[in-house]
Amino acid sequence: MRKQAIFGPGGNSESFYNAGYKSTIDAPAYLAELGLGAYEFEAGNGLNAGEKTLRAIGDEAVKHGIELSLHTPYFISLSGTDPEKRLKSIDYIERSLQAATWLGADTIVIHSGSAAKISREEAMTLARDTLEKTLEVVGDTPIHLGLETMGKLNQLGTLPEVLALCSIDPHLYPVVDFGHMNARERGGYFPTADSYRRVFDAVAEKLGDEKARYMHCHFSKIEFTDAGEKRHLTFADEVYGPWFEPLAEALARDNLCPRIICESAGTMSEDALFMQRAYLAAREAL
Repeated sequence: MRKQAIFGPGGNSESFYNAGYKSTIDAPAYLAELGLGAYEFEAGNGLNAGEKTLRAIGDEAVKHGIELSLHTPYFISLSGTDPEKRLKSIDYIERSLQAATWLGADTIVIHSGSAAKISREEAMTLARDTLEKTLEVVGDTPIHLGLETMGKLNQLGTLPEVLALCSIDPHLYPVVDFGHMNARERGGYFPTADSYRRVFDAVAEKLGDEKARYMHCHFSKIEFTDAGEKRHLTFADEVYGPWFEPLAEALARDNLCPRIICESAGTMSEDALFMQRAYLAAREAL
């Protein structure tokens, strides 16, 4: 198990392409050169890479010591009201697990669903049913099925909802997106190290210490409206937040070892490196 937190980008930053790289196969070497340790393969718009490419990326990740995860397609709907579309999501999750196997990823990240046209209770019932059926299909997979906290108020995916869904089966893991949580509360949700610590405490209380300590997380600054998340920003933003430094303090103080994926708008590698440096500085300050 990891002995400290690790950081990396979700997808390829603008600087990756500006440096002359053209293929994600080169991403692990690029990240290792920066000193980062993680990468999330983005398949939000669909799984377009084939087995050969995914295996090549995975081989490079092993070579350069990069931990991998995979973000599943956004059109997966755990709580969709159309039975055919909802159950089709099981197929998309199964395909994502196959892609993750080729990639060598240990986690897939799944959006929790929508609660826009039905009650949250109804959405949770549908999501539970979808996940239970999914687990019947995929069996005892070694890959973590990660359920993400979401940023819009009409989406399923508050922390309590994610933890309740993860309680269904040990194969389900929370993916805490701190930017989403902050946007959902319309800002100011993480002013201190203790405010971040309460998230890890909630996960530990519901799912156990190990799932809390080694949690897969997302972090970015996100613009929001009264409806919650609007768009991802970069760390140059000084208005919306959340701020990473209190989280760095919490991680260092409590010896938490999450994998944190940065989803900034175009500067995810640079901002992941900023987080890593802030975290290491917090450890040195103890």
